[in-house]
Amino acid sequence: MTRTALVTGANRGIGASIAKGLATQGLRVIAAVRDLASAEKTLNGIRKVGGEALAVEFDAGEPGSIRACVAALERDGEQVDVLVNNAGILEGERLLDMDEAGVLRSVQINALGPLLLIRLLAPGMVKRGYGRIVNMSSGWGSLEDLGPGAYGVSKALLNAITVKTAEELPACVKVNAMCPGWVNTQMGGTSAPRTPQQGADTAIWLAMLADDAPSGAFFRDRKKIGWDD
Repeated sequence: MTRTALVTGANRGIGASIAKGLATQGLRVIAAVRDLASAEKTLNGIRKVGGEALAVEFDAGEPGSIRACVAALERDGEQVDVLVNNAGILEGERLLDMDEAGVLRSVQINALGPLLLIRLLAPGMVKRGYGRIVNMSSGWGSLEDLGPGAYGVSKALLNAITVKTAEELPACVKVNAMCPGWVNTQMGGTSAPRTPQQGADTAIWLAMLADDAPSGAFFRDRKKIGWDD
């Protein structure tokens, strides 16, 4: 049985590496991106190695777009078995200096967008008796070391969402968060020491967890860490 994975922000960086990695594991991949043309490189890379992939329009900052994306998948008969909430933004240096719109945008994209996707897709996972949900968090979501601007606040909220949704969903649906480390991407910058492939590794591993694996946990480099690490 071929399972299907939905990866948000799969057009570049860590998201593209996650999409390609899941395809090499035999999963069908749906790349959820704001601009369909931006996903062509990812889709072509997957197809060149014999994988199956398609792209759908999706904007984590717009609840209407999220709902429309899921509705379109349902109309096409798509069943999402694996959800990787990877899309995210990093804006602002100081929370107190950010305007309200910027704060709300960070919280919507980094936390509330993923929550809405979980709410929309998890019922199908429960019905089919299988689901894997991976939330792309950060060490900057730790209350011990919150990241700049609204980024750390939004990632801390995503961590809380991970714990709560894992509590409310049955054991057949695993919900976990992970930190990719400092990765050389558009967000991380060229000084970052890790490649997108290294940043994607734990997400791919979490997306393929066995039935007896944990849920509601936080991971870095495939190792469970504390929420304040």
